[in-house]
Amino acid sequence: MKNNINKISFAALLLSVAVFTGCSKDFLNKPPGSSVTDESFYQTDDQVMAATSLLYSEVWFDYNDKASYNLGDFRGGTAFSAWNDRGNVLFNTTGDNGENGAAWRAFYVVVAQSNLVIYNINKFAGPQVSDAAKKTAIAEARFMRALAYRYLVMNWGPVPIIENNVDQMFDSNIVRNTVPSVWRFITREMRAAAEDLPANPSQPGRLSKWSAEGMLARFYLTRAGVEGGGGQRNQQFLDSAKYYAADVINNSGKKLLDNYEDLFKYPYDNNNESLFELEWVFSGPSVWGTANSMPEYLAYSPDISFGGWGGDKGCTWWLLSQYDGFALQNDGTLKGRTLDQRLHATFMLPGFTYPEITSMSTKTALVFPFTGTDENFLSIKKYVIGSPIDLAGVAAQQHYPNDTYMMRLSELYLIYTEAAIGNNASTTDPLAVEYFNAVHTRAGLPAYEVSGPNGSGPLTLDMVYSERFKEFAMEGMAWYDFVSLHYWNPEKAFAMLNVQDRGLFFAQPDQMPNPTTWTFTKTSWFTERQITANEGNFLLPIPNAELSQAPNLSKPPVDYP
Repeated sequence: MKNNINKISFAALLLSVAVFTGCSKDFLNKPPGSSVTDESFYQTDDQVMAATSLLYSEVWFDYNDKASYNLGDFRGGTAFSAWNDRGNVLFNTTGDNGENGAAWRAFYVVVAQSNLVIYNINKFAGPQVSDAAKKTAIAEARFMRALAYRYLVMNWGPVPIIENNVDQMFDSNIVRNTVPSVWRFITREMRAAAEDLPANPSQPGRLSKWSAEGMLARFYLTRAGVEGGGGQRNQQFLDSAKYYAADVINNSGKKLLDNYEDLFKYPYDNNNESLFELEWVFSGPSVWGTANSMPEYLAYSPDISFGGWGGDKGCTWWLLSQYDGFALQNDGTLKGRTLDQRLHATFMLPGFTYPEITSMSTKTALVFPFTGTDENFLSIKKYVIGSPIDLAGVAAQQHYPNDTYMMRLSELYLIYTEAAIGNNASTTDPLAVEYFNAVHTRAGLPAYEVSGPNGSGPLTLDMVYSERFKEFAMEGMAWYDFVSLHYWNPEKAFAMLNVQDRGLFFAQPDQMPNPTTWTFTKTSWFTERQITANEGNFLLPIPNAELSQAPNLSKPPVDYP
């Protein structure tokens, strides 16, 4: 393990505190001329807190850049790329896949930098540093380390746990740790973070107790499957997921935004629904790693962005069919319209209008065009925040200022609902239905009714999954929903993935402008429509570059103490 894990550690050890300018997020402004590895740096509360600011952005950059949607959405089936990133779309990600390697590196950089912060504070913090500042900074680092390991264990299974880069720097005997022991570690870490983080963050965008409790709800829901099996989940952990979800919902002061689309209309950063975001700032086109590069890869055209390389990316047929209002016809087409506001906020249909985005060619509000004859794309809208006209002075190519959500309050409502269903096929629990409806009706849909003249019966697990796929499409979430399901019911996870249609289709409005319905027809000549998910290809292979330099990664995993 020494060779490669320690290269990652060295990279983190050498990261210095960058100086950001033009930043409205005060805690990302760093004192100039100091290094986070300099023992003289940790002499005041401000310096200690500045040391953790890097954990909110730069260390996550390689994951956020392209890997987040390649793994979370392309592998999960909510979006696809027709001509690029095909390994992830077709579920045959290899050890040489670029985003596979980028994600692995990013998560271990997060781990290494978090470890470094904890080590330096414990070793070098001066007498002027308050106990409260030390406690909060270490809790932030433990939160980030736990979250990075959540991504690592869900993507690659058994992975090595590194808690101290300095003491373990020359340990060549480090091996992978078992999946249950990784989950025990990250749950313990997040519980400690929840104990020590403040209820009210010291600055907008900083972590709070509620950020950690939200993650604990997420962790316990998944861990219920890890320590379950045979189609059953651990009830104690399901109850813990409900407890933490309810505590955040009822006591954090967080609220769902009234309008779903406002979640992605810039400036939306650190709004009252957000529990944790990656904090990006525009620091000029020459500064790399502090701004959000992802919108460039999603925008369908330079007509609405500085580069616009997302012309072959869009919604899958499978996800489109999840939206209420589109009905399958006898001829195999989908037809209709939906009241679900999340579609307009996430993907662009021909004729959709976006007043917040200016078309550079017409200098008017964007109306997504109708093109093609037998194939086109429902291009990506979410995280695409405007053209150079709209963002003059605060963005440049691959340098955008908008944050990336890592957890929103709506997830807590759906976690509670899923945990209430638990090991049953469905639930009529009034509180679970109420929480489901908080998300469902915010999207512009009528409330789900269990009984009465308009009742549709108990709320099922499949309904909750469908709600999650629509709520969090293009937020890098779907793949992890399938991993969580796979822990306790792999057959269901495979069945859901293997019926997905990930192929080209043609979207035709009934009229332009101002369409009222759309007809969607599968492109006849496109054959790569479905995947075959099984135990052999479900988890990601460890990147080849890591295996070649760290042969211990091939050894059987052991429990972590």
